[in-house]
Amino acid sequence: MSNKSLVALVVGVILAVVLWNSFYIVSETERAVLLRFGRIVDSDVQPGLHMKIPYVNSVRKFDARLMTLDSPTSRFLTLEKKALMVDAYAKWRVDNAERYYTATSGMKQIADERLSRRLEAALRDQFGKRTLHEAVSGQRDELMAQVAESLNQDAQRELGIEVVDVRVKAIDLPREVNRSVFERMSSEREREAREHRAKGKELAEGIRADADRQSRVILAEAFREAEELRGEGDARAAAIYAEAYERDPEFYAFHRSLQAYRESFADKQDVLVLDPESEFFRFLEESK
Repeated sequence: MSNKSLVALVVGVILAVVLWNSFYIVSETERAVLLRFGRIVDSDVQPGLHMKIPYVNSVRKFDARLMTLDSPTSRFLTLEKKALMVDAYAKWRVDNAERYYTATSGMKQIADERLSRRLEAALRDQFGKRTLHEAVSGQRDELMAQVAESLNQDAQRELGIEVVDVRVKAIDLPREVNRSVFERMSSEREREAREHRAKGKELAEGIRADADRQSRVILAEAFREAEELRGEGDARAAAIYAEAYERDPEFYAFHRSLQAYRESFADKQDVLVLDPESEFFRFLEESK
């Protein structure tokens, strides 16, 4: 190979390397800053294909997707100086690429470490303003919202990070106080159960007494109506009997006597001891 060909090949390789290092790509899931000898010249490089001056400019890219900071379980004191073991996490993403690079050198580990300290301080402040009941259940949502707001303001100002959400995964009591708190809660629940049972018995007695009273009233009303209906029926029956008697007294007497004979001699073992001249046998004597 001649010297000219060798020089042309070397120049071609150098040009290829220069051209290769003159282009860079920023994806949609990234944030980037352009540096010139270590100083930022473009603090917000948009996604796409870009050019740079090789060996003069350099590019630092950061993941712009949502990140999770899982804070270690920490011990906090409530307003009554009661200890709680709190496990929480935060969701964050890069908001200001220049500030993020300046504060953390673009390293997620440094960002997590600094954000974790701020998260712990915010949680300690919010738990210290609330009682045990408020922190555990009464104001838990409000507590997380205030921690997220406070942490987001500090993180954006100092780290260029936007804190999207903060959640408390678990709130537990320290092991040394678990048993005493459990026993106190158990006795409190037993006391409440006794109160509820007493109120229930009192209410049941009232309902039962009212039901008995209503039952007696209903039975009395039913008996009164039955007696009235029975009296009306007896009166109508007596009126019918009287009317029938007035129409044919002799036939009515005969019919009543037949009924008396039928009832008296219903059983073959029945025995009557009467005077043969008694009025009871009047129609039997007349039939001979």
